[in-house]
Amino acid sequence: MGDMKVNLPHLSEEPDRHGNIRLYVRRHGKRIRIRVARDDPRFLDAYQDALASLADLRPPSPTVPVKKIAPRGSLGWLAALYFGSDEFKALASGPTRRAVIEECLRERVRDDSTDLMADCPLSFVTASKIKRLRDRKTGLPGAGNNRRKYLSAMFGWAVEAGLMNTNPARDVRRVKYATNGFHTWSVAEVAQFIERHPKGTKPYLALCLLLFTGMRRGDMVKVGRQHTWRGLLRFVPGKTKHVRVDVSEKPILPPLTAAIEAGPTGDLTFLETQYRKPFTAKGFGNWFRDRCDEANLSQCTAHGLRKAGATILAEHGATTAQLMAIYDWATPGQAEIYIRAANRTRLAGQAMPLLTQWTEQESSFVAPTSPALSHRS
Repeated sequence: MGDMKVNLPHLSEEPDRHGNIRLYVRRHGKRIRIRVARDDPRFLDAYQDALASLADLRPPSPTVPVKKIAPRGSLGWLAALYFGSDEFKALASGPTRRAVIEECLRERVRDDSTDLMADCPLSFVTASKIKRLRDRKTGLPGAGNNRRKYLSAMFGWAVEAGLMNTNPARDVRRVKYATNGFHTWSVAEVAQFIERHPKGTKPYLALCLLLFTGMRRGDMVKVGRQHTWRGLLRFVPGKTKHVRVDVSEKPILPPLTAAIEAGPTGDLTFLETQYRKPFTAKGFGNWFRDRCDEANLSQCTAHGLRKAGATILAEHGATTAQLMAIYDWATPGQAEIYIRAANRTRLAGQAMPLLTQWTEQESSFVAPTSPALSHRS
């Protein structure tokens, strides 16, 4: 294939210690090795996949539009200070929060204005402006609430740092809406996934790691055999490491042991990409989403398996403390959601038969078949 010899962007040829030439795609300070030759028909696909993977590692976008610097004392100026603070750097959700706040900075101050929120002086950042930013996410109440939540955290930091006198987001209410969040997998859906991805495949191993450890995907993509010790999986959860640095220890259950032994596993992490590199949390989520689609489970996600495990445990009597230990929750609130739901189901199941007993005991009980009752119904 003659066109394989053109100079492709970000592609480099590098000798290894034995003098063999290896192909790499380099971008944003990272590299991915291309393990097929230039004249292989699969080369361009591998090259494009590597480019796409490295695109997710691009440096964070600027706080405000290119070639524009937020003036001192403005909301954009405050955001830049917040992003550089130790408090922000300790957040596991930092990249997500930054993206949400930067999106707010690019919003206009008013519908009839071309001025951006990034340039708005802090003295003019009022509760009404925060409410407007929240409500700009029409039809997406969760996204609107996240705007309010992340801005409020930034303003709280600013008040403590002496950069603001008050938190303007404090007086903006959270939008109430009904949602169950991510879909919780059923037993039948797990079986359907396994039928498409049986033991000995990477998707099956991922399923077992998610279901039988309760790990978040951000932790799961980092663990490997070096994190196992005497039948335990030991690691420091990334999401709560700014709150506590306790090591999380989870027993490696027999189904997970069998899945690990069946493989395929990587050298430093149990799960690796096709380029023998650890997944990023986002990259794994996208990859697992595709594996669910292959099993005709479009409603299922990686996080939904975590919910499934918590639901099963709560329904079988797990306590708040036990769920907190398994799922690495820092506060009892999340565990109690599952326990309350399980208790409602259990109590209803225990009490509903009393209605049947009552109807059997009451000889006067008659099913609503009379014309009058039928008419009222």
